Amino acid sequence: MLPALTMGDPAGIGPELTAAAWTARATPFVWLGDPALLRDRVPVRVVADAREALAAFATALPVLPLTLGAAVLPGQPDPANGAAVIESIALATKLALSGAVSGVVTNPISKHVLRQAGFPYPGHTEFLAALCDRPGEEVMMLASPRLRVVPVTVHVSLRQALATLDTARIVAVGRITAAALRRDFGIAAPRLAVAGLNPHAGENGLMGDEEGAIIVPAIEALRADGIDAFGPLPPDTMFTEAARARYDTALCMYHDQALIPLKTLDMASGVNATLGLPIVRTSPDHGTAFDIAGKGLADVSSLLAALRLAGEMGVHRRNFMQGEAS
Repeated sequence: MLPALTMGDPAGIGPELTAAAWTARATPFVWLGDPALLRDRVPVRVVADAREALAAFATALPVLPLTLGAAVLPGQPDPANGAAVIESIALATKLALSGAVSGVVTNPISKHVLRQAGFPYPGHTEFLAALCDRPGEEVMMLASPRLRVVPVTVHVSLRQALATLDTARIVAVGRITAAALRRDFGIAAPRLAVAGLNPHAGENGLMGDEEGAIIVPAIEALRADGIDAFGPLPPDTMFTEAARARYDTALCMYHDQALIPLKTLDMASGVNATLGLPIVRTSPDHGTAFDIAGKGLADVSSLLAALRLAGEMGVHRRNFMQGEAS
């Protein structure tokens, strides 16, 4: 089996990245989108079944075809194409749930464009959780060879993140992360470094009491579960090279606390992975880049990394499940 790659916003850099990923031929995949977007870039073969894709991949990009609602102009997104973008994600998820593909890799979407098309979700992650009947159980990880991070609160304002952060949420995210590290990354005894919220992790209450009131009880609960969680650590020092050697994943309290260090260290190889789902899902760690779409400037590195990680996670998951069954 091979992963399904979604179309993403057709006016963004997704089409050219897809063509570049096939040209590299590092990891086989089947693309779900409108064949007309790629026919001028690479050889395309329309397939009726994902299982036909592997045989076709060596000589042409296999495509499960979808029809767009409007003509595509690079850099100029059109909500009329939103239905096809959403259908691509839904179909890829359906194929993964049925076992027809090994996982889902998602090209970037524009949240505000899809909102105009009636899309009610904050992003890919929440939509995938709903499709998998796991709403609220999804956890976003950003992974690269140099760092893995998981934000406890994700696509909300900083004010809302601080208002909703609580011990139960930290514990739930920590448990899902540790389980995924064992199942999907092959790490038998995961180490979780837990970030503080305030400067210097609160300085014993001098700069905020959230560490003692919220975060420390969560760490204690995780440790009671047998998870090697430690902290809270000062966020300004926990991402140094020496500090990163002590843990497998950093559990962070809000979106930017997690994503800024990862994108600073390794933007090109960064991958977004959704944990807590019955399917493997990864995505490149960047957006639609409408400003450079169609100009041949897009870097395919993160998409190649996402395809590679989806394959690795799929292998680890199969091995784990076989070990559980034996």
